[in-house]
Amino acid sequence: MTSNRSLAQQKFGAAAADYATSTVHARGESLGRLVELVAPEKRWRVLDVATGAGHTALALAPHVAKVTASDITEAMLAEAKKLAKARGFGNVKTVPAKAEDLPFPDMSFDLVTCRLAAHHFTNVAAFAAEAYRVLMPNGLLALVDNISPDQEIVPALSAEDAKAWTKAYNAFEKLRDPSHGHCLSLSAWRDVLGKAGFDIVTAEHMDQDLEFGSWVARMRCDEATVARLRTLLHEQPLRDLLKPRDAETATLFTLQEGIIVARKPANPSSR
Repeated sequence: MTSNRSLAQQKFGAAAADYATSTVHARGESLGRLVELVAPEKRWRVLDVATGAGHTALALAPHVAKVTASDITEAMLAEAKKLAKARGFGNVKTVPAKAEDLPFPDMSFDLVTCRLAAHHFTNVAAFAAEAYRVLMPNGLLALVDNISPDQEIVPALSAEDAKAWTKAYNAFEKLRDPSHGHCLSLSAWRDVLGKAGFDIVTAEHMDQDLEFGSWVARMRCDEATVARLRTLLHEQPLRDLLKPRDAETATLFTLQEGIIVARKPANPSSR
């Protein structure tokens, strides 16, 4: 059986150049908000986990001493390296690494970031533990990812309906991208990070509007898959959750992105 890691390498290796130019990934609103929330400092050493084409790493590079951009997909790292060179960032290096098993010593970084990737991880608890391990005391983890619905996002939703909506939403994502694992809710992320030892600094969410055509094109979906995805998008419960609508010649829909900043305690051994 093909592992989720292998599927991700296959899918994102083929699409690496598309992600380098993707507006959502290169200039999405959550990227600017992440940088704003962490308030990076010039002395910092930063690790960007599952960097993809390197957009988060490059957004931080002008503000810090050094950025290490890691990913399991060599084609993505090649795009990140290419973009860093084109923009003149000499403080960015790329390293192949699995999010759940980071090849760095304890207390190596002041900031760990991960944006729009954690839903691919096979073990988010292991990722959280690794981020905690490689951070300096008082260091920050800044996480952005698509999130599943819960009563915090949709207040009128019952707990039972939230489970049904979450199941439908993750199945929708997995149909488009078989390497998709699972999108957690914002409250579930709080639990995962809290159990790893982090203190939550802030947790918020925002709308992310996507254009359906480019969304399916990035994953090289065949015609039958595109047709099925379009049908599901306009059926319940996804119609209420993702709010599809036509705008000129494009179909748009809206995901929710969660943004969480968490801190490793200054005296972690005392916890």
